[in-house]
Amino acid sequence: MENLELLVDNLRKMPTETEWLEFKHNYYEPDMIGEDISALANSSALAEKDCAYMIWGIHDETHEIIGTEFDQYTRKVKGQEMESWLRTQLSKNADFEFDSVLMNGKKVVVLIIRKALYQPVSFKKADYIRIGSYTKKLSDNPAKQAQLWDRLRSANFEEQIAKNDLRAEESLRLLDYTIYFDILGIPQPPTIEGIIHYMAEDSIIIRQDNGLFSISNMGALLFAKKLSDFPRISRKAIRVVQYEDNNRLNILKENTGSKGYVLEFAEFIRYIEALLPSQEVIEGAFREKKTAYPISALRETIANALIHQDFSVTGAGPVVEIFSNRIEITNPGHPLVDIMRIIDNPPQSRNEKLASLMRRLKMCEELGTGWDKIAISCEFAQLPAPRIDLYEGSTRVTLFSKMLFSNISFEDKLWACYLHACVKYVEGDQMTNQSLRSRFDLSDSVSAGISRLFKSAIKRKLIKPLDADTSPRYMKYLPFWG
Repeated sequence: MENLELLVDNLRKMPTETEWLEFKHNYYEPDMIGEDISALANSSALAEKDCAYMIWGIHDETHEIIGTEFDQYTRKVKGQEMESWLRTQLSKNADFEFDSVLMNGKKVVVLIIRKALYQPVSFKKADYIRIGSYTKKLSDNPAKQAQLWDRLRSANFEEQIAKNDLRAEESLRLLDYTIYFDILGIPQPPTIEGIIHYMAEDSIIIRQDNGLFSISNMGALLFAKKLSDFPRISRKAIRVVQYEDNNRLNILKENTGSKGYVLEFAEFIRYIEALLPSQEVIEGAFREKKTAYPISALRETIANALIHQDFSVTGAGPVVEIFSNRIEITNPGHPLVDIMRIIDNPPQSRNEKLASLMRRLKMCEELGTGWDKIAISCEFAQLPAPRIDLYEGSTRVTLFSKMLFSNISFEDKLWACYLHACVKYVEGDQMTNQSLRSRFDLSDSVSAGISRLFKSAIKRKLIKPLDADTSPRYMKYLPFWG
């Protein structure tokens, strides 16, 4: 590790040992180390620290450099190298490394322990925690145990590290930070330290304990000049595939993103728009280009796929597939909101920091109005309703091009009926036979067919009458939850 001496000196300045920092002299009994790795990993997660440290060769009270006889490479446990033995006894999520440095001519050994992720780190199938400067079993401290699990459940991909041990100028070289200031309308500071200040405030860049810097997964995802510089997240790039027909038999074009989302989002929207059928319409004195799909709906759907993807699903990222009759946008994971309440429920995201920053960067709608805009823009263009399908480990949203109402499947007609009722409800209105006919540009002659559709939607418990005693001609309908 670079700047190990600086790290030790910074930690020596701590007034006392903490729940994520322990100093030792020559005590290096293997079981003690295993228990402390568990305890320090769990305690650093609880304290929201990226790493914890155990350092040999430092006096635990004065913090003076006294050196140590401990040699992590020659110490054996039952004929096995100690580090290898520790890894067999610790849970799979234990992440640690030993290093050493000469300071004032004396040997100092540093054990760097990454914080626990997703579940507590255990040693010999037992979980440990630090209480002050003491290591205790987690099961003996139920309050700490509950706090730790709450923290682990809320731990998110955005805050994890994509690249660490960077000098300030190195971290900025990997990111296109100028677009951050341009979009937010903030004057770019003239100094590296000034730029780092803003980047650190938004958790894009993180200051390490050794004086160096890390780039968070969120920072890399949004601002990376080259995603290939960050192997852990490069598979999360946007991928666009255009097919020749309405199936996946022949690919016409394929494009995979190579930069952060902020840098490529508008570029990809323009790229997709250029692939779509369009026509020029003259309205009055103006010539207007109209595409087969509302660009606002496309933009919001793709932004939702980026924001709400489940980053714990490895090896998969957002995919936009363009067919002759539809566009499918797929992202890893399932929405946290019930899809039947996608219009009216407040937004929820497993990636809150990413969602918040993307909204500030004007990549998506505020206050969860994205799905309202998607549904309303499709209705305004008199297109079939956007469909949401859940698969094992992924969510797919399908936008359909214009088609005759008679060619829309019955299930999609029911879904369109339900979404129309939802849109009307959030607008303070109610769905009627006439409003649904207007939504699809249908004549009065099909009103009987629309009434039959309403009956099926009521039977499926998708909608309900506002007043069941009203005559059929004046009947109004609400979504089932209205």
